[in-house]
Amino acid sequence: MSDLEEHLLWMIKAVELPEPVREVRFHPIRKWRVDFMWEKEKIIAEVEGATYARGRHTRGAGFEKDAEKYNTATLMGYRVFRFTRSMIESGQAVATLERAFE
Repeated sequence: MSDLEEHLLWMIKAVELPEPVREVRFHPIRKWRVDFMWEKEKIIAEVEGATYARGRHTRGAGFEKDAEKYNTATLMGYRVFRFTRSMIESGQAVATLERAFE
């Protein structure tokens, strides 16, 4: 797990949200994994690292594959939340998750 994922998990625990399952496959056929999942609540949280570094998730093919994964998760009834480094470090990510659990 990346340092950014560790940081978000620490924040989730600090505000006493339920602990998520990490790096879990959510689709019965595809090998897609998500960073954090709360199965009962049907919530997924993805950490989008390297957003300014032209990483895999921000280039054409990687971006399209991610869009397919997120759209499929949404069609399966999950609420998918995507968080960047600045959203996590500012506390916006955990605040969004707190709202999702209300």
